[in-house]
Amino acid sequence: MRQYWSSIMRKTVTMILAGGEGSRLYPLTTVRSKPSVPFGGNYRIIDFTLSNCVNSGFRRIYMLTQYKSQSLDEHLHQGWNIFSSELGEFLYSVPPQRRARDRWYEGTADAIFQNVNLLGNHPTDFVLILSGDHIYKMDYSKMLNYHLEKKSDLTISTMEVTKEEAKRLGVCEIDENWKVKAFHEKSDDPPEIPGKPGYCLASMGIYIFTTPPLVREVSMDAKKDTEHDFGKNIIPGMLDLYRVHAYPFEDENHKDRSYWQDIGTLDSYYAASMDLVNVNPSFDLYDDDWTVRTNLPQKPPAKTVWTQEERRGQVLESLMSNGAIVSGGRVTRSIIGPGVKVNSFSTVEDSILFAGVFVGRHSKLRKVIIDKSVVVPEGTVIGYNRDEDIKRFIISEGGVVVIPKGYHFG
Repeated sequence: MRQYWSSIMRKTVTMILAGGEGSRLYPLTTVRSKPSVPFGGNYRIIDFTLSNCVNSGFRRIYMLTQYKSQSLDEHLHQGWNIFSSELGEFLYSVPPQRRARDRWYEGTADAIFQNVNLLGNHPTDFVLILSGDHIYKMDYSKMLNYHLEKKSDLTISTMEVTKEEAKRLGVCEIDENWKVKAFHEKSDDPPEIPGKPGYCLASMGIYIFTTPPLVREVSMDAKKDTEHDFGKNIIPGMLDLYRVHAYPFEDENHKDRSYWQDIGTLDSYYAASMDLVNVNPSFDLYDDDWTVRTNLPQKPPAKTVWTQEERRGQVLESLMSNGAIVSGGRVTRSIIGPGVKVNSFSTVEDSILFAGVFVGRHSKLRKVIIDKSVVVPEGTVIGYNRDEDIKRFIISEGGVVVIPKGYHFG
């Protein structure tokens, strides 16, 4: 049995769609793609999908990049060089090659179509297709086993969400055997789960295809005038011709409620980040049984400095990364990236500081995201006066002030 499963895994290729521009996360995506946006202090968003792959035993991976991929490429090279070519393992970053047509990717299905040649480089019976910009924990091997048991041509990972949430997702209608009868992409009135009013069975954008149907369908779609999208075109077109099943998401996060986050906006990014500093966060970073890997900088331990009454280095309900120093300042309910320095008499509340941020003395920061290596001058106040902040910075609908990488205070 072990030998059989090992053979199946060796014939499964993972393709991660990681070319997202992430325009709704602007200005955090000014200099990087959405998958390479920092998250949780030490990590990048892409680390969670890749960690799922490694923890699930999937180690033959193509990363399909496109938009501002340099930051992502560097991160993969420095932090994810753990694959052994001698064992048939690989993680290759693949920018658009324009082999099949003289244009950039025009949709999720088009990205796969333009790279179907890669599937011929190795024995490939199955293809796992993932998005590189979601936060969750999942054992993909369980889904592959389900795909085999159902003798499916396409399996779609699904989870129950509220009807309001489902309006921005694809929704499956299934029969008693979890065979997909209909698929509705971003419907204003998505169908509810029978017996569960107010809830829908939503696609997570995680697919396992048997290889020949995948190649056939994306190749046929490429000849048509469509949006070249899995949810809008490929899946609906397969339902009458192939065995398509929904897979009930099994969360390896092991909380009361399943966790899967598409942090596509500044406010959803901020909310997911701030959840991490809670006493009992919805997403567990400290699970030794499901390690989240990343590229950790070679920096000394975080520390606090000064204990005088008027000059106390203090950190409360916060995440502190390697090399961070709180020198006589106060940090509360915040995420402090690698190499950040918060100087004396300053306060940082409900904020996210990316790597290398320097906060000068007597500064006050509240509900702010500051991108890498920004120097905040002494006495700066941000997050206390919206009218003043909006003259200089981007402010989200939820009131989060965002300062981009490379910003210089006048």
